[in-house]
Amino acid sequence: MATARLLLPVTLLLTSLSRAWCTTFTLTNSCAYTVWPGLLSSAGSPPLATTGFALAPGESRAVDAPAAWSGRIWGRTLCGADAASGRFACATGDCGSGTVECGGGGAAPPTTLAEFTLNGAGGNDFYDVSLVDGSNLPMVVGPQGGAGGATGCLVDLNGPCPAELKVAGAEGAGIACKSACEAFGRPEDCCSGAFSSPATCQPSAYSQFFKNACPRAYSYAYDDATSTFTCTSGSVSYLVIFCPSISSLKSSVGGSTNPSTSGLPLINDTVSFLNRGGGSNGNGGYYDASSSASLTASGPLLSHAGAAVLAWLCTARGRHWLPW
Repeated sequence: MATARLLLPVTLLLTSLSRAWCTTFTLTNSCAYTVWPGLLSSAGSPPLATTGFALAPGESRAVDAPAAWSGRIWGRTLCGADAASGRFACATGDCGSGTVECGGGGAAPPTTLAEFTLNGAGGNDFYDVSLVDGSNLPMVVGPQGGAGGATGCLVDLNGPCPAELKVAGAEGAGIACKSACEAFGRPEDCCSGAFSSPATCQPSAYSQFFKNACPRAYSYAYDDATSTFTCTSGSVSYLVIFCPSISSLKSSVGGSTNPSTSGLPLINDTVSFLNRGGGSNGNGGYYDASSSASLTASGPLLSHAGAAVLAWLCTARGRHWLPW
């Protein structure tokens, strides 16, 4: 009994320290299909316990990152192992590792990216969702426990993607939407060469396609003013949700600490988008952004309870569970 009483305050202390020294990302798959998240640490950032895994529909997994981590998280789709060679590959978001774990490989565009810098300038976390490299599935990042706002793209752009940007799958349906830079390679679309500054690289009709659909997401390289979000470091954990539902997120999009995005909607209520999931929304497969219907099969937004032991929290492989 005495030992138990001694361990309790030690456990509470370690839990408190772990929250200050680690940040938890909870990845949730609300798509109607399996998603294989990929995770990449930036140069100089320590590697995470996992760099890739499978998430079945409705499934969640928590991954912990050290305090000063920076990197990217994305979703891979239409993945599988080659029957002859056993090499693992994905139709979108592939990281080129040949295995489920990306092992330091980045996402092949077009891919929707969540980008993070923890414990950055001014003691803040910086985060965004980027469509600069195109889009392959809806994704939203939302902080838990702080004052930051949700950001990302709630709509599936693969259907309404302009024909010259569309990536088609084996059956001819759109599975991703390229950026103009990838599609055409022009300096003005890539913000390169003579167009490598905010003054010379301006939004194009193609980047506006992404921006009009997803006002808070990055649509081109210098879209910082309306697309970078902040939270006080150590005060929050983050949800990364693939195919989020409108109804579960509409109430949590406010509270941004980026003044330029105050009042900026997470979705554009004046635009309609093709529903890739083909759900029964009463309008022939199109989703009206002003409705409260879900784009795809939705799941609850899962919160994550801190673990007791700091060393395990920061170094153990990501925990894994099914939602209750």
